[in-house]
Amino acid sequence: MLYAAMRKDPAKFLEVVNEVAEKAKTQKEEQQFEEGFKNPMKPVIDDSRLWEGPKDAPITIVEYSDFQCPYCQQGNATMARVAEAYGAKVRILMKNYPIDRLHPEARKMSRLYEAIGTKDQKKAIEFKKYLFERQDDFAPNDNEKKSKTQQEFMAKYTKRIDAELAKVVKKFGYDFAELMKIGNSDAITKLIEADGAEAQQFGFSGTPGYLVNGVSVRGAYPFEAFKSIIDRHLAAKK
Repeated sequence: MLYAAMRKDPAKFLEVVNEVAEKAKTQKEEQQFEEGFKNPMKPVIDDSRLWEGPKDAPITIVEYSDFQCPYCQQGNATMARVAEAYGAKVRILMKNYPIDRLHPEARKMSRLYEAIGTKDQKKAIEFKKYLFERQDDFAPNDNEKKSKTQQEFMAKYTKRIDAELAKVVKKFGYDFAELMKIGNSDAITKLIEADGAEAQQFGFSGTPGYLVNGVSVRGAYPFEAFKSIIDRHLAAKK
């Protein structure tokens, strides 16, 4: 019977299969969110980190992100919408989760981000936004992709990225070598490693990942998904 239906109208059959698969995915996501409300995850909260929003905000969003991940770029834009929509009701912290095998320069960007944060938190947040908005500038170019070996590729790529990042940090009023010295310190190295370990502890195998008052959101979900979780948390606090 199933085979006959497939043969009769394969396009319609495929449409139904996709619809059922989408419903199953939605149901699974809703179940995960419900579990998050019942048993919220508890990330390490350090008020000295690079927070956006007031410390006493009723909603805390912890984001695990990679500066070179295109989905994280989408997520960054979504977090900007969340911040604009909820104002003082929300605070957001990006924790560093660079995926080295995919994005070999992302960890360096995290080091610079945290290094700037030791000097000026506001500039660090601006630097973060700049890197996400100009993400394409830091992707491998055609010349680098034509390299005959991985070693040759990395030599070309790293040299250009260092030059690009040096220009960027200069715009923010800093020296690249000085910031990298701070970024390579034991303190920041351990901070970034701890961020990544925490992400993995909570089951985030890729980026981005979010905890909204402990409710796990796995991936670059649209604004509406975050809105539904945030509104439910706020309603529960009334």
